[in-house]
Amino acid sequence: MSSAPVIDLDGSDDECATPGVLPDGFLDPSPEKLAPPRAVVHGCKNFWKAGDFDDEGSGGDWDTSTGGMDHVRVHPKFLHSNATSHKWVLGAFAELLDNSLDEVCNGATYVNIDMLLNKKDGTKMLLVEDNGGGMDPDKMRQCMSLGYSLKSKVADVIGQYGNGFKTSTMRLGADVIVFTRCSGKDGKRSTQSIGLLSYTFLRSTGKEDIVVPMLDYQKDGQEWKKLIRSSPGVWNMNVEAVVQWSPFSSEASLLKQFDHIKDQGTRIIIYNLWDDDQGQLELDFDADEEDIQIRGVNRDEKNIQMANTYPNSRHYLTYRHSLRSYASILYLRIPPGFRMILRGKDIQHHNIVNDMMMVTEITYRPMPNADKVSQNSNIVAVVTMGFVKDAKAHIDVQGYNVYHKNRLIKPFWRLWTAAGSDGRGVIGVLEANFVEPAHDKQGFERTIVLSRLENRLIQMQKDYWRTYCHRIGYAKRAANNSALNGEYSPETSSKKKKATSTPPNISSNKHQKLKSTPLTVNIPDDDLEAAPSLWHTNGGSHNENTAKESTPNDASQSRFAVVRENGSDPMNSSTPGLYQLVEENCKLKEHLEKRDEDVLGDHLRDLERQRNQRKALEAQLEEVKEKFENLNKEQGNMIDIFAEEKDTHETEAALLRKKLKEATAKTQDLVERVKRLELEKMKSHQWSAGKKVG
Repeated sequence: MSSAPVIDLDGSDDECATPGVLPDGFLDPSPEKLAPPRAVVHGCKNFWKAGDFDDEGSGGDWDTSTGGMDHVRVHPKFLHSNATSHKWVLGAFAELLDNSLDEVCNGATYVNIDMLLNKKDGTKMLLVEDNGGGMDPDKMRQCMSLGYSLKSKVADVIGQYGNGFKTSTMRLGADVIVFTRCSGKDGKRSTQSIGLLSYTFLRSTGKEDIVVPMLDYQKDGQEWKKLIRSSPGVWNMNVEAVVQWSPFSSEASLLKQFDHIKDQGTRIIIYNLWDDDQGQLELDFDADEEDIQIRGVNRDEKNIQMANTYPNSRHYLTYRHSLRSYASILYLRIPPGFRMILRGKDIQHHNIVNDMMMVTEITYRPMPNADKVSQNSNIVAVVTMGFVKDAKAHIDVQGYNVYHKNRLIKPFWRLWTAAGSDGRGVIGVLEANFVEPAHDKQGFERTIVLSRLENRLIQMQKDYWRTYCHRIGYAKRAANNSALNGEYSPETSSKKKKATSTPPNISSNKHQKLKSTPLTVNIPDDDLEAAPSLWHTNGGSHNENTAKESTPNDASQSRFAVVRENGSDPMNSSTPGLYQLVEENCKLKEHLEKRDEDVLGDHLRDLERQRNQRKALEAQLEEVKEKFENLNKEQGNMIDIFAEEKDTHETEAALLRKKLKEATAKTQDLVERVKRLELEKMKSHQWSAGKKVG
């Protein structure tokens, strides 16, 4: 075995089944067989390649440490593969912040995240500390164990799987050292512990189990004394391992870290931070002295510049690469008096509702009996949605911030992927406690309840967009198009009147009517008085007053065709001939007006017919939608019924199997009893026969 505690998933050990109570010697080292250290394995510093190292060990002795019983062992490679659940590195920070926030019930008032320098090699390290209740030695070992959580049965806490500390720390760096102090309660003494979870140590020494060197101390009066759980020799080996593989050079420098912790609290230092593909630290401490950012595909310089121009969209544009931006929206509510401090400056809590305009609230109630959703009528989600205040700039910002038990699971969840600009600018917030988050708390488990929620959120966004999009500069969509609904704006109506009501060769001005018809006479300026009959009103009757009001300039600029009969000037022709031309001109004009009215009437009738067809199609579409929704509801109900029937059948089958088993046992018992009775009867006959013979 090894010289320090081994995390062993042994399902056969019933003594460890009671939560919160650990037997003496739990995870204590076994000093009998100490494996000699192997040659150092120099591993890659890129997280996604760190699991590719050769293990040339023999596989160890599987029959030791468990009394020869079959058991499951955890290889150090599992630390890395387990941490790959965090595809996004800021999600690992969120796990550590969750642990600190859960300590509010134990008196935590702050969590501090900062950068430290490793005095051994000058590299950068990550610090996460809080002043919560800390951990006693047993809880420290539970924290280092895999899947062990006392929070799963505690209401209103975020952590529940007992895996977040291991996955998050191993995602941020190869090694972590934990300092924790727990104040004495219920007559117990105060304790402090040091634990080292080092992937580098495990790889370099060729360990085949996850070995965690730990040091425990107990307060005696004003002094801290060693709390030796096994033997002084094992204690010394743990000290040597921690000093060799940690950033600290002696036990005294290790204990110096407790000066940063007062009566209680936990101090986590993550070191040997991972590199990116370019060989630089994945975490960027230099871009902003008050922030921790990440390099790579999540960082978009264009978005960073846009965040300065559009401050109300800053969180959407920066949360993917900025810890300060992400942490500010990580929780829907912050406990009063609790502080989150990043590199010496408080993180200001932010609710994106403050970034909205035209805000509306919609209550969503999940369907009961689906995926075992409770029938409690109080289980609802209030969806607050609106346009981001920068929406008039038409930037592509949209999505829902979906929280579960106060914790952000899906930041700016984009569900409606419409073609074009539809949906832009619409953001929303809701707390959905009826759907279960995935283990990495960056998504939800795929269930019927989640699918129904997604569909409803998409419909909410569509309805909101089509109702209000015109108020931020977009064109009205089909559902709200005024022309399709038979509503005409004054501007549109006037344009249509100009374009269709009046034919191009007809004018309301009677002088202009004469000038714009093809059959007219060109009258020179000096002969205006010779032809007063041209200037008429009311369909051909002349009016001298009208002629006097008209100017020579109007007549000279008219586009009249020159008409001559037998080479003579029309002005020298008879007056009846001129009247005939005017009458023909008026008849032609009336014919054209009537024809244009007929064409316009046909167009209007076509438009009315198309409008009626559109309304009929819309009615059919609504009917089909309603049928589709009813079918979806029926399908969901049928699925629920089938699921219930399946559960009932399985329960009945199990009960029948149990009864059959009991009946079989009773039958066998009766058969055995009959056999015994027959045997006794036979022996009795034999004894009687022997007695008679005697």
